[in-house]
Amino acid sequence: MNKNKANLIYLIGFFFALNTAIPAYVSSSFLNQFAPEKVVGIFYTVASLLTLILLLLMPGILRKIGNYKTTLFLLSLHFVALLVIAFSPSVISIAIMFVLSLASINLLYFNFDVFLEHISLNEITGKIRGLYLTSGNTAWVISPLFVSFLLTNGDYWKIFFVSALLIIPVIFLLEKNLKKFKDPDYEKSDFWETLKILKRRKNVREILVSNFLLRFFYSWMVIYTPIYLHEYIGFSWATLGIIFTIMLLPFVLLEFPLGNMADKKFGEKEILNIGFIITAIITASLSFITSTNFVIWALLLFGTRVGASMIEISIESYFFKKINSDDTNILSFFRMTRPIAYIFGPLTASLLLFFVDFNYLFVILGGILLFFGLTHGLRIKDTR
Repeated sequence: MNKNKANLIYLIGFFFALNTAIPAYVSSSFLNQFAPEKVVGIFYTVASLLTLILLLLMPGILRKIGNYKTTLFLLSLHFVALLVIAFSPSVISIAIMFVLSLASINLLYFNFDVFLEHISLNEITGKIRGLYLTSGNTAWVISPLFVSFLLTNGDYWKIFFVSALLIIPVIFLLEKNLKKFKDPDYEKSDFWETLKILKRRKNVREILVSNFLLRFFYSWMVIYTPIYLHEYIGFSWATLGIIFTIMLLPFVLLEFPLGNMADKKFGEKEILNIGFIITAIITASLSFITSTNFVIWALLLFGTRVGASMIEISIESYFFKKINSDDTNILSFFRMTRPIAYIFGPLTASLLLFFVDFNYLFVILGGILLFFGLTHGLRIKDTR
């Protein structure tokens, strides 16, 4: 493994995660200014459909123009989209650019995976993925504090403008260090051939389903938790900044040591399934909490992310031990789980909101995670 290149990608991952995280938990409330909460999820669904189509095409795109040029183009598109969202008076322009921005983010995570997988060794995959996730998650932890300072008067434009500025160091680091990146021989399998491969590779298939469930959980929590806590419970954005910072700490505190443990001691299966149990139970309990005490909410949301961090590092470590850098067809499917989840998640929640009160979304989500998470998580063959 090239340690300098790995550190570079960790640094790029930090700045990109900060760019992504700062608007993440306020975007649904921002969109709620133009559309009712029952249809806010549609914006995420459209972006996810676009992402899904482009991920299917991504192996072919990489074979033609390479990962470096593709990444540079997507970063530039994302930069322009954020500036339009920040300053355009047109609701239509904002809606279109919001969709393009979300799609670019999803695709860029795929591109960064290609860079990182190219320098990874299987015997330390858990450590490498743990460090990569920790660098990004550190950005997620500090991002709500930025929001609490920037969003004092409902000035959402400040959020998207600062987010756009954070793309500049990512582009600089990319151009300075990865311009000569040597692309691997990307797999040429098409969609149906990849499905046949996954049918044979049962463990990879099951971990893909687990990743879908985790992303499904994130889709509901990122879109609907800020709306619920701000509009229904009544927390200010300054208070929510503190709550979300505490909530996200497990990703920084736990994922690196858990990745090491998965490599050296336990394997991923035990960590994965315990994570699903913790996340499901605490998430379900949120439906019945009516307190306006921010400490209670911070601790409960912290608990959901303890479980989620266990699930996330287990999935990342397990999956990347099972593939190589030229398996871009399978990597495409892995990253497709996020947009697919952001199609089914918001659509499901939007439909449910016609029949149940907002708070019951959490108990339904907990039930889904517990049943399907354990059903698929228990089927994988551990790596140790």
